[in-house]
Amino acid sequence: MNLNSTIDLDFKQFFRWWKRELRFLVPEKLKQLVNVKEGFIIVRPDGNQLELTYELNGQTEFLARLDRNEFGADQYKALRATDERIDKATIIIRLARQDGIQKELALPAAAKGNLYQVAAYELDRYTPFKENQVYFAVKPLDVVNEPGQIRIKLVIATREFLDTLCEDITAMGMVPLFADYEDAPNTLEQNDGYYNLLRDILRQKTRKTPRLIYSALITSVCILLAAVIALPVWFEYREVKALELKTAALEKDARKVKALQSDIDAVIDETRQLIDEKNAKPPVIEMLNVLSMLIKDDTWLSYAQYSDGHLQIQGESPAASTLIAVLEASELFANARFVSPVTQDSISKLERFQITVDVTKAGGIDGK
Repeated sequence: MNLNSTIDLDFKQFFRWWKRELRFLVPEKLKQLVNVKEGFIIVRPDGNQLELTYELNGQTEFLARLDRNEFGADQYKALRATDERIDKATIIIRLARQDGIQKELALPAAAKGNLYQVAAYELDRYTPFKENQVYFAVKPLDVVNEPGQIRIKLVIATREFLDTLCEDITAMGMVPLFADYEDAPNTLEQNDGYYNLLRDILRQKTRKTPRLIYSALITSVCILLAAVIALPVWFEYREVKALELKTAALEKDARKVKALQSDIDAVIDETRQLIDEKNAKPPVIEMLNVLSMLIKDDTWLSYAQYSDGHLQIQGESPAASTLIAVLEASELFANARFVSPVTQDSISKLERFQITVDVTKAGGIDGK
C-alpha cells in the first residue's frame, strides 16, 4: 500500500452505483410502470447485412439477419409485428472488430476533467486519423493508475462507415441508444455511464418521465434517510433540554436548601459556642455556695467580685493565712494568693485580707 498516493473520489460513479442499488429495491411492477423498455436488441453489421440478437438478464437469443436495403426494412417490420419484445427493447449498435479500433492510452491525471478534448487534440498522434475523419469515444479504465496518470480506452470508428450504417438502420425504423465496439462493450445492466460513438442527432432520445420519477424516488429516499438520522437526534435533543430545565429547577431548590443548611449550621455553631462558654465557668451561685462551705464561721467576707475567671474576696479572719490552703484544696479554685498585705483590725483584733483566686473547674460543682 502506497500511503503517499492520492485518494481519487469519483462522486459520479458513486451516485451511479447508488442509483442502481435503489433501482434494485424498486418492485418490478413499479419498474414496468415507470420504464416500458425491457431487454436489448443488439445490431451487429456484417457486410451488407445486419445481425439482430435479443439480450435480457444475460441471456442472448438470435432474432434475424436482415439485408441493408428496402427488403430488410420489410423484414424488420414483419419481425416487429410478430414479436412484441422488439418495441419494448432498447436498440444498440455493436461494431465488429474490423469496423473499429481501440487503443489504451496513459494521459496526465490533470486531463481527467476533459478527456474528450485531450483525446481529440492528440488523436492524430495516437492514430492515423484526424478528428474530422472519425467518431471516437473515451472510457476510463477501472485499473490502478500510476501516480499522476490516468489510463483510458480510446474507441474509434470512421465517419464514413458509421454514417452509412446509421442511415441504413434509421431507414429501417430503428433508433439506437448508443454504438459501442465489440472488443470494448458497454455494460448493458449499468444503464448509464456508457460511452457512445454516435453523433448526438442519431442518439435515441430518452424520456424525461422515468428520469423525473427516479429523481423523485431518490429524493424521497434521501429525505427519509435524513429523517431517520435526524429525528432520533431531535428527540434526544428535546429530552436533554427537558432534563436541563428540570436540573436547573432542582439546582435552584438545592441552592435554597444549601443556604438554609448554612443558616442552621451557623445557629448550631453559635449555640454550641454559648454552651461551651457557659460550661467553661461554673454558675456564680454555685461558686458562692462552695465558697461559703469552705470558709469557717469565724471568717466573714465584706467584698466579693468575679470577673474573667478570677474571684477576688476581701474580709476578716482570725487566721487569714489558712485561707490560702483551704481554697487550694478545692477543685473549683486554684492559684490562690494575697493581693495586698494582711493587716490586723485594732478593734476586732481580726486579720484583714484581700485574696484573688482562679476559678478552674467547669461544669457542675461537687460540693467540696
